Amino acid sequence: MCVRNIFFLLFIVIPALEIVVLVLSGKAIGIWPTFTLIVTTGIIGVFLAKKQGLSTFQRAKYEFMNGRIPSDALLDGVCILVGGTLLLTPGFITDTVGFILLLPFAREKIKPWLVRLWKRMFYEKTWIYIRK
Repeated sequence: MCVRNIFFLLFIVIPALEIVVLVLSGKAIGIWPTFTLIVTTGIIGVFLAKKQGLSTFQRAKYEFMNGRIPSDALLDGVCILVGGTLLLTPGFITDTVGFILLLPFAREKIKPWLVRLWKRMFYEKTWIYIRK
């Protein structure tokens, strides 16, 4: 997938879908219940991301102290960071993806896919970085 397509998806398609879902939700259950759901998922997301993030940090620290590379903990940390960020973003689609990323059993299914993606990006040299 080309970088241009990813940016189009992230900044045009997903926000447009979120607006559609929010409008439909507002019509179906009302404006204030929709607003309450959005705020509630944000608060729950912050709580879950903080709790799981601290736990993952402790696990990574423990592995470092025992001379091991905390690769599994780092992958969990990336998933928790992205999941928490998505839960802070208003919308039901991003909230769903965010909650999925915060579920430990779902992360176990996602982490191998992340490893394959990063390996492919390294081998194809598709990383963009700025060198000072």
